[in-house]
Amino acid sequence: MAAKTLWLCNPVTLRSDPCRPPTSTLVLDPSGQRQRIEHPQRPRHPQFDCFYIYPTVSDFPGPQAPLRIFPEQRSIAEYQAARFSLACRVFAPVYRQLTLRGITVDAGKVTPEMREQAYGDVRAAFLDYLRRYNRGRRGVVLIGHSQGTFTLRRLLRAEVDGRPTRRRLLVSALLIGGNVLVRQGSDRGGDFRHLRVCTSPRQTGCVIAYSTYGERPPADAVFGNPRVSFGLPLPPGPVEVACTNPANLQPGGKGLLTPIYPSQAFARGTTIGALTEQLGTPRVERPGAFWLKAPRSYTAGCVRANGAHVLLVSPRRGAPPLKPVPNASWGLHLADVNIALGNLVELVERQAATWRAQRRR
Repeated sequence: MAAKTLWLCNPVTLRSDPCRPPTSTLVLDPSGQRQRIEHPQRPRHPQFDCFYIYPTVSDFPGPQAPLRIFPEQRSIAEYQAARFSLACRVFAPVYRQLTLRGITVDAGKVTPEMREQAYGDVRAAFLDYLRRYNRGRRGVVLIGHSQGTFTLRRLLRAEVDGRPTRRRLLVSALLIGGNVLVRQGSDRGGDFRHLRVCTSPRQTGCVIAYSTYGERPPADAVFGNPRVSFGLPLPPGPVEVACTNPANLQPGGKGLLTPIYPSQAFARGTTIGALTEQLGTPRVERPGAFWLKAPRSYTAGCVRANGAHVLLVSPRRGAPPLKPVPNASWGLHLADVNIALGNLVELVERQAATWRAQRRR
């Protein structure tokens, strides 16, 4: 049974909200040299909303996290969701996710009831958002990563895909690092009946999905591999994992990624904080800004290799090569969102403008 929504981010009700940090941004060249500080303005009245579900971050000692807010949740919201507040109102519920122990050493203790509670919390929060804050009037972008994406795949299938009135509210869904399935060689089918993969920034009501690797994925790749289902049912017929390049949505298109990430390290003393330090993203002493931004630092394009379909990224002009963490089979999973955060924010702004123009017709 779902509990009452506990909001991690809610611009309507919360005074202290990790999704609305300072906007000051230190711009770096790809090699990490200082360029300038920018002060982008957060809109007073954002024209659309974002609904964010965070990945597996909980260090709670057991297989399932409680409905409480810990430092790791606030940090991941700052890292992955907060930058979107320059474009949209960001709502993010707390949910009883499977913990880091729950997907590793305590995996055998995870019960079907725990999985249902985690999903039930997200479903209840989404319905609460629709009823209290959307009311059928505002476009919404759904954003998830890893366990957040697995949960949103199910939510979209059950609560949006087959409901035309809710599909019309969907600006797009960023389902990152979570093996979204489509029919092999197609932009549709697989997980959803009606929702298609985005192939143009002028397209709305569609899905953006990818997982990043710094080299061609190995045969035991965890992400981009349709054989790794994460407990979700496999649809019938030949399927593959969707890959959309956020720097160029045209199928097969190449592009340049703009990483953005907080200048301060992830919450100290946490597992994700320790793993993030191993990625190799540069740190700047006395940055003088909340954010670091390195425009056009990586080239990116979708590739198929060893049965996987992934976004292959390569550093350019002195940008640091990132390290796969915890191992090569996971690729650059921990960097999935931030390595393309500049592209993603710009992309949803363009999609939302198209969505509003369509509604005015």
